[in-house]
Amino acid sequence: MKNGSDLEAPGADILGFTLPRPARPTTPLHADGERRRHYRTIWISDVHLGTRGCNAAMLIDFLDHVDSDILYLVGDMIDGWQLKKRFYWPAAHNDVVWRLLKRAKRGTQVIYIPGNHDEVFRQFAGMNFGGVAIRRKAIHRTADGRRLLVLHGDEFDAITLAHRWLAHVGDTAYTLLMVLNRWVNGARRRLGMPYWSLSKHAKAKVKNAVAFISHFEEVVAHAAGSRGVDGVVCGHIHTAEMRTIGKVAYYNDGDWVEGCTALVEQHDGTMELLHWGDEIAARNAAEAAATRAAAIAA
Repeated sequence: MKNGSDLEAPGADILGFTLPRPARPTTPLHADGERRRHYRTIWISDVHLGTRGCNAAMLIDFLDHVDSDILYLVGDMIDGWQLKKRFYWPAAHNDVVWRLLKRAKRGTQVIYIPGNHDEVFRQFAGMNFGGVAIRRKAIHRTADGRRLLVLHGDEFDAITLAHRWLAHVGDTAYTLLMVLNRWVNGARRRLGMPYWSLSKHAKAKVKNAVAFISHFEEVVAHAAGSRGVDGVVCGHIHTAEMRTIGKVAYYNDGDWVEGCTALVEQHDGTMELLHWGDEIAARNAAEAAATRAAAIAA
């Protein structure tokens, strides 16, 4: 056990291509000189690097404003399904990878639990690459003594398990929705409006999607309870959530395609979901207010 994580150790470049140095260097300070926020633990998942739907710019902003002792990458960090169809890897996706590797180099305990879209990395479970430990699952011990099972969650998705072809069809439809989502948010940016997830809104309105999400959460929580842990952290369904199901604490860290969310643990064990689009909007509003106040004072 190290820094709160019970892990189930040599390295190589398993991405298959050379990553140039990041275009946007990391910094230990905010632009205004304020120190970054520091958490005991951060969980992120479903980044889907290698796709146009990946909100790399917002994730880079997140990584430039927060730090942690432990960082869990809870699956679907890279989208192998889409990369097999068409290679897409812009500079911003390099920047994300370099920031994550930089954290491991400076001492952050980084645990990568591959999901179904990056399942190719599951064959390396039990190994370490560049300071990143690859595991199929892990047990995280919170500061207040609770044991949380950490896994991606596709193990409990009947469509992924029993009807892989249907999962790929759904993935194609989802990719098209992400294209529309980019157009909508491009227009909103030009109008000075904050980020808004079209696909997240659509899921909330579709009865079958709501029923699937609720069933998934209950199945995952029940499975975690049967393993004798206090809670579970997962990703996979792109729906950030914190709730108690029976006696089990269920946490889903969301994604960086639609919701742009992360799950964090404070140093006393308190858990919190960060909605980074809201964080950026609040920051921009505060900066605008400060600019107006300075202009009035002048």
